[in-house]
Amino acid sequence: MDPSIFKAYDIRGIYPDQVNEDAAWKIGYASAQFLRSLLTGYARGQANCHCICVGYDMRTHSKPLADALIKGMNAVGANVIDIGMIDTPQIYFAINHLNTCGGIQVTASHNPAKYNGFKISGQQAKPIGADTGLKDIEHIALALLHTKSKADASVEQYDITPYYKEHVLKFLRPNLPATANRGQRKLKIAIDASNGMAGKMVPIIFGGLPLEIIPLNFEHTGVFKHDPNPLIEENLADVKAAVKKNNCDFGICFDGDADRLMVVDENAETVSSDLLTALIAPYFLQTSRGATIVYDLRSSMVVAEEVIKFGGTPRRERVGHAFMKKAMRDTHAVFGGELSGHFYYRDNFYADSALITFVHLINIISGADVPLSKLIEPLRRYHSSGELNFRVDDKQKKMDDLEKKYAAGQIDRLDGITIRFKDWWLNCRPSNTEPFLRLNVETKSREILDQKIDEIEKIIGQPV
Repeated sequence: MDPSIFKAYDIRGIYPDQVNEDAAWKIGYASAQFLRSLLTGYARGQANCHCICVGYDMRTHSKPLADALIKGMNAVGANVIDIGMIDTPQIYFAINHLNTCGGIQVTASHNPAKYNGFKISGQQAKPIGADTGLKDIEHIALALLHTKSKADASVEQYDITPYYKEHVLKFLRPNLPATANRGQRKLKIAIDASNGMAGKMVPIIFGGLPLEIIPLNFEHTGVFKHDPNPLIEENLADVKAAVKKNNCDFGICFDGDADRLMVVDENAETVSSDLLTALIAPYFLQTSRGATIVYDLRSSMVVAEEVIKFGGTPRRERVGHAFMKKAMRDTHAVFGGELSGHFYYRDNFYADSALITFVHLINIISGADVPLSKLIEPLRRYHSSGELNFRVDDKQKKMDDLEKKYAAGQIDRLDGITIRFKDWWLNCRPSNTEPFLRLNVETKSREILDQKIDEIEKIIGQPV
C-alpha cells in the first residue's frame, strides 16, 4: 500500500494506482480495530456501540471500495451498518443517530474523478486526523500482509435518509416562502451540484418545498462537467450564468461530497465564505446572546467585528475541519465558518453541513426585504487578496523572512505566521500536503493591498 495516501485529515489518492480494493480492505480492518479501541465503559453498553457506519459517494469506484472496506471491517469482528450512497455530512448524522463507534465515508470530496479516498470519524462524529488516530490506522494498515482473513461479523443495509431529511429541515423557518415586502413569491435558486452528491440529496430534501430550483449538473455519470471544487472561480461559471438567465435570488455550487458550498448573489457576484459567516452569525446570536462563533484565521476582520457587534464571542482558530470542530466543542459554539466553505453547527453535533447552511440562507434571504447583494454590501468594508499559493523549497525560511520584514507588527503563530498592523494583516502558512506557502492579506484600502502584495512577492516570489 502506498503510504502517501495518508494525509493530515483523511486518506486520498488516485484509483486504482494508489487507492484500490486491497488498500480499502486493509484500511477497513485497521479503522475498525482503532475505532472500537476508543470505546469507553459507558459507550460499550450502548446499542450499536460496536458497529461502524459506512457510506460512499457517486464516483464509479466508490461502491467497490466501500464493499472492500466493509469486508476488512468484518474480518476484525466489527458489525457494519451500510447506509449506501450519501453526502458526507450524512455520515456524521448517522454516527450520532445510530450511536455507533464511528463511520467512514468513501469519497475524494472535490478532487477530479480519478481520485478516491476515505474520511474517518469516531464517536459523536469527532474527526480522525493525523493527530487523533489516523497515524495509528496507517501503522496498522501498512503492517497487514494480506487480505484473506475470514469475515466474522454482520452487514446491515439501512436507509437513514428519511431521518436525515427530517433533521436538516428542522432548521427551516416556518414563514417560507417569502415576506410581504418581497411580493409573496417563491425564492428562485440556481443550484450546481457539480455532478456530485447534492444532485441526489437536494431533490430528496428540498423537492417538496415552495422553492423554484434551477438544477445544474445533477447527473451522476462518472465524469464531472467541471472539477467539483467550488473554491475555484472558473467552476462557478455555470451557476453564475444560470442566475443571470433565470433572474434568480441567489445561486449555490456544492462540492463533490456536498459538505461545502459557495454562494453567488442575484447579480452573479461571488460571496466569499467569510462574509457569509459574518452574515449568518447575527442570525444565531439573536437567540443565543453571548454565544461563541468560531472562524478560521484566514477570515476577514469583519467576522469578529460583526460577532462582537451582535453580542457574541469571536473565536479565531487554525485552518482545518479537525481544529474547527474541536474548537466548536471546547467552547460550545453555536456556529462556525471556514473560508473553504465549511460551516459548522452546535445543533448538528458540532459538525459541518452544506445542506443546513442552504437552509439558513433560505431563512435569511426569504426573511429580508432586500436582495442578498444588499445584505452583503455593508460587510465588504475591507480589501482581500484571497488565498495565494507560492511554491517554495524552504517554507520556514520564507516565513522567517516575512517576520523580519514586518517585525514591527503584532505577531502570532497559531497557524503559520500572522502579522497584524493598524490598517492591514497577513497570514502565511505552509501546506500540509504540497510544497506551497499559502498567503492571505487583508487591508483597509486597495492601494495598501497592492503595495503589500508587491512587497511580499519580492520576498517569497510570484504566486502559482
